[in-house]
Amino acid sequence: MPLYSIEKPKDGSTIAIWEQTETEAELQEMCSLTNSEREEMLFITHEQRRKERLTVHLLLHQLLNKKFYLGYHDNGRPFLQNEIGDISIAHTRRFVCIIHHVTGHVGIDIESLDRDFSAVEKKVLAESERDYLSEKNRNLQLCLIWGAKEAIYKYVCETGVNFAGQIEVGRFTPRRQGKLNVQFIDKEGDRVEFILHYRMVDDHAMVWVVK
Repeated sequence: MPLYSIEKPKDGSTIAIWEQTETEAELQEMCSLTNSEREEMLFITHEQRRKERLTVHLLLHQLLNKKFYLGYHDNGRPFLQNEIGDISIAHTRRFVCIIHHVTGHVGIDIESLDRDFSAVEKKVLAESERDYLSEKNRNLQLCLIWGAKEAIYKYVCETGVNFAGQIEVGRFTPRRQGKLNVQFIDKEGDRVEFILHYRMVDDHAMVWVVK
């Protein structure tokens, strides 16, 4: 069972990471799904999405150690129907991660450093973010900027967010782990400041926010 890690950062959250190595059949065998949950799986046509959903069930069981009921808002944001607290979910082809906090609001993202972030640089960077990009650490910087914006997007849970115009990541020097200062500009023009944390997970970067 490739539970990669369960960690408890100082912000009071719990983060669980699963490395996906099983087949769909193996995941099905490991999960204790209700009949309605199994019926829901039939509507997911893409195999990788089914595997991710099954892995989420396994991770939540590790986090909560009890039977839970997972729901999704109309905008796709997940929530626990029978458990207090907020959750956020992220995944790549290799990893699935979940963050849970009993009282705080959360958002998380994980990205592979093997990804080509050239489209991110063209479409979602603010001018201030372009100014501090370096050639030496460019891909890692882009990975962390994108991860931070995704985590904030999941946190605010709003439609039509302009990643370049509404989410701004402050200047930083990328390391194996660290903090990011991020501002979100809401639709009224007010600025909300966040401090995000990040760390490397092998060849991936994980970024999360709790507030």
